Amino acid sequence: MRYIDLRSDTVTQPTDKMREAMFRAEVGDDVYGDDPTVAKLEKIAAEMVGKEAAIFIPSGTMGNQIAVMTHTNRGDEILLSDEAHIVVHEVGAAAVMSQVMIKTIHYPKGIPNIELIECSVRDENNIHYPKTGLICMENPLSIGKVVPLENMKSIYEFAQSKNIPIHLDGARVFNAAVALNVDVKDITKYCDSVMLCLSKGLCAPVGSILAGDVDFIRKARKNRKLMGGGLRQSGFLAAAGIIALEEMTKRLIDDHKNAKYLAEKLKDIPEIELDISTVEINMVFFKLNCEQDIINNLPHSMLQYGIKINSIEDGYFRFVTTNDVTKDDIDKTIESLKLILSKK
Repeated sequence: MRYIDLRSDTVTQPTDKMREAMFRAEVGDDVYGDDPTVAKLEKIAAEMVGKEAAIFIPSGTMGNQIAVMTHTNRGDEILLSDEAHIVVHEVGAAAVMSQVMIKTIHYPKGIPNIELIECSVRDENNIHYPKTGLICMENPLSIGKVVPLENMKSIYEFAQSKNIPIHLDGARVFNAAVALNVDVKDITKYCDSVMLCLSKGLCAPVGSILAGDVDFIRKARKNRKLMGGGLRQSGFLAAAGIIALEEMTKRLIDDHKNAKYLAEKLKDIPEIELDISTVEINMVFFKLNCEQDIINNLPHSMLQYGIKINSIEDGYFRFVTTNDVTKDDIDKTIESLKLILSKK
């Protein structure tokens, strides 16, 4: 049975072209630096995001944590949103592995602004304070919003004036570029390092990229090895990553259009509360106003119709459109949801 999977864009399946490329990939031992397919992927990635160099990483979490470790010294403080993936979904790794303090900032509506950054940076001359060693940003945010370029620019210029590096968690940075209608380099020029995922909406089965200047990547390569991320014949995985960057980035606009289509259909259901203006990438967040039992059981109820969704979180359901979700799938989802709600 084929399921319609709206839980996340992490569930995407590799394309037939990716599978064929993986089968035929030319490989070597990447720890020795002699895997040609990995080298090709890293070169393509660095050029696409406008950085000097890049490194292939097994996961986005590892990429973010390598960046934190490479930018900071033990005891430094890092600044980031209280909704940031590094804080909420990475198991406290920054404290465990890099031994840094984490200072979270609550941004109105989630969008970072220069005023709150400026007043959060520590006075380095005060003997009691830790050094602000890194500012971490996200674009897009985990709540599906896109950070305006002017916000990123002002924060980056301030950080440069204080000699504080900026790391961008750009897990879905190509989605942000599509939403902003800019080249991805117009976003990544406002950071010193960037992590981007190949395995989300870009459909590669495994892997992320960490990019920055040559010296940063040299240090990051050693930290990758420290964390157990040194891979051998990883060209088999990198082959899919090359297709992800060269081809799948060009079709993300279809996922965004389908997300808008899904949102419009959902909004027509009386029990659903949804603001279409918040649908900026491939994610649709909505509230369901009905009996709590229906809300709690919705994932199980939808599964009976062959549709996978996540449970409610912080009062919202989230549906995510991907390469594997068609308009017919969306129509079936809407009809199934209507049937479930009609039985209440």
